[in-house]
Amino acid sequence: MPKVDLNRVSMPKQEPLVRARNFNEVALGYTAEQAMQEASRCIQCPKRPCVDGCPVEVDIPDFILAVREGNMPEAVKSLKSKNSLPGICGRVCPQETQCEAACSLSKKGAPIAIGRLERYVADWELGQGQMEKPQLAKPTGKRIAVVGSGPAGLTAAADLAKLGHEVTIFEALHTAGGVLMYGIPEFRMPKHVVQTEVDYVKYLGVEIRLDSVVGKIITVDELLENGYSAVFLGTGAGLPMFLNIPGENLNGVYSANEFLTRTNLMKAYLFPEYDTPLKLGRRVAVIGGGNVAMDSARCSLRLGAAEVYIVYRRSEVEMPARREEVENAQEEGIIFKYLTNPIQCLGNGRGLVAAMECIEMELGEPDASGRRRPIPKTGSEFIMEVDTVIVALGTTPNPLVPTTTQGLEVTNRGTVVADEETGQTRKLLVWAGGDVVTGAATVISAMGAGKRAAASIGATVGA
Repeated sequence: MPKVDLNRVSMPKQEPLVRARNFNEVALGYTAEQAMQEASRCIQCPKRPCVDGCPVEVDIPDFILAVREGNMPEAVKSLKSKNSLPGICGRVCPQETQCEAACSLSKKGAPIAIGRLERYVADWELGQGQMEKPQLAKPTGKRIAVVGSGPAGLTAAADLAKLGHEVTIFEALHTAGGVLMYGIPEFRMPKHVVQTEVDYVKYLGVEIRLDSVVGKIITVDELLENGYSAVFLGTGAGLPMFLNIPGENLNGVYSANEFLTRTNLMKAYLFPEYDTPLKLGRRVAVIGGGNVAMDSARCSLRLGAAEVYIVYRRSEVEMPARREEVENAQEEGIIFKYLTNPIQCLGNGRGLVAAMECIEMELGEPDASGRRRPIPKTGSEFIMEVDTVIVALGTTPNPLVPTTTQGLEVTNRGTVVADEETGQTRKLLVWAGGDVVTGAATVISAMGAGKRAAASIGATVGA
């Protein structure tokens, strides 16, 4: 048996002090030689545990073998047979807790860099300037409506199109892509990559109607009455959560949703080339410890802030953000204030935020999330002088579609009730998946939900 190589090939990336002042992609991607070297580490396990760890069941050993052999068209074909958005997944998927965690070499601390190889294959295809259309089933004559063009909606639409159905996506914004466009910064997810993946879905025959707010221009019931055989809801979770503390309505306090949407979708970072100004102070505090908090902090730095703080009420160990994103933020000079919780925002007398009063925390026993519960330390209050506050505490689904859809059941968190395996809701001929069902989660989990729902819709409406 050949000797196992435990040395993962590092991903080249911009130097921290350089990238902290530009919006270009941080990770630069593998060269052909690096990709083949990394692919050659794969031991091609007969049991293929990495596939079991992938929410969309990509044939991982197959596409990696094709990379190793230099057969890139076959690598693309194998990868895209299960995943219609590989350029996206290769960049933002938490492979370290999914396919790479299941990799046999992870027991030795050196799993195959599956995500990096996935990105390499997707970028190779993009560099060819053309996409190969997969074999589509014979047209069924059935029309399916997909509400939302984020990861769940795009995946469901692509799979339904492959089954031969006529698919229309209704997107509320003026650009397709959902959170991939409005939420994830350019330096982590270049928008031309997202647009390429959207174009691929359109290439499969899917129609995308922009500026189409379902619940306003048309309801789900009206879609079903107007000739659609089924509806898939992939509307995400775009309603921000707040701290509910005094002073939170001061100018200079943003939700991460607004801040990132203005920065990414509206391209405030290119002002005045784009007509979206974004007022940002010199000392910025970002509240939260997830990927959205990291994105907000790193955008703030690139937009010119002199000091940027991540304020998180637990310790670094409990942070839900990807380790890679935390490390990138630390390298770029973001200041982390752990075990700290804001209790009020203070104004300057003219309606602008000027400081936050915070309290130190200590960790108690684990709570329902499995993480140790933060407990305030009596008498530990202190003042942080900041002139911008960005609240990144998570999101919930927008209630527009549920409140305008008779018979659609929701939880007390505002999420749509749907079968975990099929995506079927309690309303006949309506399916749902992604963040609208689970609350804010990962891109790949939303894609998995879209994939399962598409298969269930196909089996229900038939050919």
